[in-house]
Amino acid sequence: MNEIRNEDGLPLAGRRILVTRAVQQAGKLSDGLKALGAEPVEVPVLEIRPPDSYEPLDKAIAKLEPPQPFDWLILTSVNTVQTVAARCVMLNVDVSEIKALRVAAVGSATAEAARKAGFRVTVVPDSYNSEGLVAAVGSSVLGKRVLLARAKVARDVIPDALTAAGALMTVVDAYQTALPDGAREALVEALRVGVDAATFTSSSTVRNLAEVAREAGIAFPLAGVKAISIGPVTSATLREFGWEPAGEAGASDIPGLIEAVVQGPGTRE
Repeated sequence: MNEIRNEDGLPLAGRRILVTRAVQQAGKLSDGLKALGAEPVEVPVLEIRPPDSYEPLDKAIAKLEPPQPFDWLILTSVNTVQTVAARCVMLNVDVSEIKALRVAAVGSATAEAARKAGFRVTVVPDSYNSEGLVAAVGSSVLGKRVLLARAKVARDVIPDALTAAGALMTVVDAYQTALPDGAREALVEALRVGVDAATFTSSSTVRNLAEVAREAGIAFPLAGVKAISIGPVTSATLREFGWEPAGEAGASDIPGLIEAVVQGPGTRE
């Protein structure tokens, strides 16, 4: 693999790091890695697409306001925020004026995006995953009408747990993901040159990279490549595929993932 060139004192100098995020999301991770001397190698294995229909989401958004408003809105990702905010604008729903609505956001990046869009975020869990959100909301949803906007394919931890806690749940698709065109060729080229580590920001990135590798006839896990995970759920998915993570982010966000890459085996002299 590549020889470490730490002539500038940068901890990732000379390292090629695979970035599997969607094209529109890769910038923050790639820029952070580059600032530490790495060469980010972008092989997007996710493409963000609209849901099959906006009708269920639009109907739910219309109910954010009286006479029968939702009590809670749960936003699970920046993608969710962007879609919900855009549909609110189209439907002339001013979320900043809905003072009775409590908003929970999974993760600091999601919360930041939601606040910029005008949402009054009241809950951000300490653990940036579904389990953390459920623990943070707790029994406050008993008898409350809760709108959960999320990806089409997602774990059912939140709706199952909150329903059990007495919430009246409405779950709608805000977007869906798909394998982008050209992913197979991009992966083949990346591995031809060589990469030192691969970063994973969700279980979907693990599953989709495995599918891309299968289509390309490449063994998975990727031989000689260290896997760095954004958090416990993603790590568990890596283990399902027989790939033990070499590093896991302490905080399940992009800065935490970058720090995990720095701390991971084989990334320092």
